[in-house]
Amino acid sequence: MADDLGWFVGVDWASETHQVALLDACGTVIGERAFPHGGGGLAALCDWLLAMTGSPAAAIAVAIEVPHGPVVETLLERGFPVHAINPKQLDRFRDRFTVAGAKDDRLDSRVLGDSLRTDRPCFRPLRLADPTVVELREWSRMTEDLQQERTRLGNRVREQLWRYYPQMIELTDDVAADWFLELWALVPTPAKAAKVHKETIARFLQAHRIRRIDAEEARRILRQTPISVAGGTTEAATAHIRTVAVRLKVVNRQLKQAHRQLDALCARLAGSEDAEPGQSQEQRDVTILRTLPGVGRIVLATLLAEAWEPLRQRDYHALRTLCGVAPVTKRSGRRCTVIMRQACHLRLRTAVYHWSRTALQHDELCRRRYAELRKRGHSHGRALRTVADRLLAVACAMLRTHTAFDPAHAAAQKAAA
Repeated sequence: MADDLGWFVGVDWASETHQVALLDACGTVIGERAFPHGGGGLAALCDWLLAMTGSPAAAIAVAIEVPHGPVVETLLERGFPVHAINPKQLDRFRDRFTVAGAKDDRLDSRVLGDSLRTDRPCFRPLRLADPTVVELREWSRMTEDLQQERTRLGNRVREQLWRYYPQMIELTDDVAADWFLELWALVPTPAKAAKVHKETIARFLQAHRIRRIDAEEARRILRQTPISVAGGTTEAATAHIRTVAVRLKVVNRQLKQAHRQLDALCARLAGSEDAEPGQSQEQRDVTILRTLPGVGRIVLATLLAEAWEPLRQRDYHALRTLCGVAPVTKRSGRRCTVIMRQACHLRLRTAVYHWSRTALQHDELCRRRYAELRKRGHSHGRALRTVADRLLAVACAMLRTHTAFDPAHAAAQKAAA
């Protein structure tokens, strides 16, 4: 397919207008044109490329900075080979055409098209993802947004309680929980807490199935000596919390719905375990990844949504780079420096960080490896990244061999040796 490419296109995308440059195999600019964003504009872009070249879509390679979005999806649907490149790499390619630092949309589209013609290995070929993966990616990102919103609102509740009612914070670490907000509504001030009966608190805790604290202890905490505050402070703080609590309950409800949706989409990808002989590769992958220590709902969904292509290809090196666990080595003469990788997918970096942190609690080999690294003087973060690197290597090996995780496998190999 690569040898059949006779035309090269650079698309400098924007929110309103996309600048397009068409080049032939010799690098000559055949045509340039801007297309408005929208269904009609993107359809006109595809029709213009076909009309100008007189070739099938498969012979017209397209270069673009973003690996996703409506422009990419339209071109892929029409059969054009689409290749993506990091904007920082495009900036280096631009220096070939101008050393004065000039930059405009027409220049960028030409740079994209010509760079694809001469340096195709630097570009990443794109393909349409599974529809379920696309949906899973969106729900995974919405879940993260909701969790961040919950944290922000919870911090506001904590700040207001700290102003006038700090003893209530001692009841739980999660002041954004529904049961805590309802308890606050029952006793919103120290004056109300001084009058509440033990039986009332007991019934409340029983109704919400709270067992980490009993009624007597909760009543004792709530009746601690209150803070002396200026007039109006209590009224202002309770009004603030009352407003935030309404939003928090909505976010909590939406977050639960998002978690259910993540489980449903992962189950759809996994398929039925009873249908193992006829399972697709994707179904086996989900089932295998679930067996890894530390992989829960959020980590599994993030890996499947954001690293679907490297997982499909079992590309360990691409995966470790994308997740940010592959270090960056800078060597010059006798000097050699190894630093943390900053250019990576931030959501994947966060996911594998928490994956390795949780794996320490469930896998003896991970714990041992982490302890060894800490003894060598490695920081907590660096040790966790190394553990995550090993877990990614194990995951790729498991996917290649279609085997589930076996914690006794390493011990058996060591004993056999």
